[in-house]
Amino acid sequence: MLDDQSPEMISGRIKKHHRGVKNISGAVIRRFIASPYGRRIEAHRDKLRKKYARRKPRPSSMEGKRMINQRPKYINTRSRIGDCEGDFIVSSKNGTGMILNVIDRKSRAPFLEKIHPVSIRTMENGMCRIKKRFPEMKTLTLDNDLLFIHHKQLEKILNLKIYFCHKHSPWEKGSNENRNKLMRKYIPKRSDISKISRKFIQKLEEKLQRRIMKCLNHLMPKEILERHRKKKKR
Repeated sequence: MLDDQSPEMISGRIKKHHRGVKNISGAVIRRFIASPYGRRIEAHRDKLRKKYARRKPRPSSMEGKRMINQRPKYINTRSRIGDCEGDFIVSSKNGTGMILNVIDRKSRAPFLEKIHPVSIRTMENGMCRIKKRFPEMKTLTLDNDLLFIHHKQLEKILNLKIYFCHKHSPWEKGSNENRNKLMRKYIPKRSDISKISRKFIQKLEEKLQRRIMKCLNHLMPKEILERHRKKKKR
């Protein structure tokens, strides 16, 4: 790897020219690099990218994804509480940190978590906190962010099914996109999210939960969710 070969090229060479070596996929090699055991390689690759890259490195493919066209029809028609979309609000180029935005498709109720430092573990912890506040969550539709590379593990942690949008198709999770645009009024693109307090993010979630929406017959997401929970108690 220190010869600056890509994981996919190394995987292909092993498969075709090193019959005595067990086959290994490029995705597995990337996971090794991202683990504590691959820090030396990761540091070298990061240094090389910063020095020579003129464009953002392409994300690696994620194996075993369940695509959005496999979603049941009842998710597409927003017929039940608990089918969600997930996305990130990111910091400016000079900032760090993200905000995880999970929104229920039927009630449009948003749930926000600050992700800082940015890592798979902090993302998973944020998802768990949202699941605790919103135990009704049954499915998640996500984009192809590398933080979701261990999506099978995330499914087990949250006990739900995950679906992925097609690349470069943000409209496939329109509720997220619309809510992200609204959030940018309070968190502009020039923001450094690492400096935004968790209390502010909590207050913003509460504010968005109280937002009157025409698509909800001029009710608030909070009201739709409360009505659903009252019916379940009966």
